[in-house]
Amino acid sequence: MPALNRVQIIGRLGKDPETRFTPTGKKVTQFSVAVNRRWKNAAGELKEVTDWFNVDAWGHLGEICQQYLSKGRLVFIEGRLQTDRFEQGGETRYFTKVIAGQMLMLDRAPEEAEAISEEEEIEEPPIE
Repeated sequence: MPALNRVQIIGRLGKDPETRFTPTGKKVTQFSVAVNRRWKNAAGELKEVTDWFNVDAWGHLGEICQQYLSKGRLVFIEGRLQTDRFEQGGETRYFTKVIAGQMLMLDRAPEEAEAISEEEEIEEPPIE
């Protein structure tokens, strides 16, 4: 029987990415992404909820995320879901995260946006 484990999210980073190393020396970059959902309820009121996703990016993709992403950036993440299990206080707990396979930045870095707006403000004299 075929199987599929794929997730796609578009949202904003909740904090700057953090890079860590596993005990075997592999590099992983971790960050969270907030995805807003909006709808109208039966009374016609606008409701909004934010879903938070923890994301792990391994290897070269993790290096790119560490270098270019920061809190508040709009990103598209595609990957797979992974659920880890651990014991805490005698109870088994589960933690689901997204293992990123692809990342696209959907907005400009703040520095780039400032540079573009400064260029647009310069008015050139008319050519005679």
